[in-house]
Amino acid sequence: FKALLFGLAYLHAFVQERRKFGPIGWNIAYGFDDGDLRISVRQLAMYVADNAQVPFDALKYAIAECNYGGRVTDDKDRRLLMAALGRIYRPEIITEPLFKLSASGVYVVPPTGDHASYLQYISTLPMFPQPEAFGLHSNADITKDLAQAQDMLDTLLLTGGGEGGGGGAGS
Repeated sequence: FKALLFGLAYLHAFVQERRKFGPIGWNIAYGFDDGDLRISVRQLAMYVADNAQVPFDALKYAIAECNYGGRVTDDKDRRLLMAALGRIYRPEIITEPLFKLSASGVYVVPPTGDHASYLQYISTLPMFPQPEAFGLHSNADITKDLAQAQDMLDTLLLTGGGEGGGGGAGS
């Protein structure tokens, strides 16, 4: 159960963080929130408790099509969500030690342990994750940073006010 839960938490971070990349991350900006994660955790616990084997297909359908996918209206975004969960929810997540969640292997499912061991593992992860953690090319960071810089400059221009005053008293 813990490996599946960790994978679900990774998926939640995946869908949240891709929003930062604008249309490169998602074609449409979706309002994924903690409610999606909470209901998915409850369903995960129920499916695992009620079945002798993990029903991966049922979990993928409930999580990717209903919980998170209920918000997704673009067909390519839906495909992305299904593919992301498909990479995580498969039998190897339970059987492989240090199951890779990202292509580089920086993000893995840590060995089963207590709460403190998971927090310790998380503290070793990069403070500023690379785009590959979210299934994106490293150049996605450049595009995201340029868009953020442009937004900041646009905001500064808007708050700059009108014409500058100055000078002293008239002559």
